[in-house]
Amino acid sequence: MAFEEFTDPRLVPLYDAWGVDRPDIPFWLALVEDLRASTILDVGCGTGEITVALVERGRHITGVDPAARMIEVARQRPGGHLVRWIEGDASAYDGPPVDLALMTAHVAQVIWDDATWHSTLAGIARVVRPGRYLAFESRNPRVEGWRTWVPEHSRRWLEHPTEGAVEVWSELGEVRREAASDLVRCVLCYRFPSGETLTSTAVLRFRSREAVQDALAAAGFEVVRVAGDWDGSPSEEHSPEMIFVARRL
Repeated sequence: MAFEEFTDPRLVPLYDAWGVDRPDIPFWLALVEDLRASTILDVGCGTGEITVALVERGRHITGVDPAARMIEVARQRPGGHLVRWIEGDASAYDGPPVDLALMTAHVAQVIWDDATWHSTLAGIARVVRPGRYLAFESRNPRVEGWRTWVPEHSRRWLEHPTEGAVEVWSELGEVRREAASDLVRCVLCYRFPSGETLTSTAVLRFRSREAVQDALAAAGFEVVRVAGDWDGSPSEEHSPEMIFVARRL
């Protein structure tokens, strides 16, 4: 079992607390405007924060996520009734072609196994109109940001909506170096006010820029832009992010 924070009824309510003042949201909202996307598929939409922000801006949007409890939270969000929510992966979408598919909050890294990664991109390619876009981000493996995923650098407090302040920290596990990607495992620890500690195992794929571009090309996409951070600056060797915008051929 992994990513228990997506399914555990006590951990799911903490998901949004991780993202207070998220720097990526203004970037995505501006990108949608720039690409003039009116119909959007949000793959791995989670609790729907960006999904609802976009529908409130007049977009026609569908959110898909395999975690039923995350979809439940998304439905209850103010404005959530304006979104079509689907429990499943990209292949579960059965609507008309879209102008833009999004994968935000490092969803691309959560899809850690190669077979699922390639099938996800292929599924998205089937629903994006030719000439239109797919956009997502992945942490730059050259920076090795996982080195800070240890208790002394990661400890923080999150406010649970019903249980109060929860102490959270991460413990770095296996880092498996591969030719075109790194596989990183870590354990997120949540200590509740009662003293009880729940854990969630994260398994994340840190693909190289070249590996991502090759996978996109194989799925029928051409990369048109790669930003290195949420200010839109170009991707460089030590930029923290690789934010891809790719056009469907």
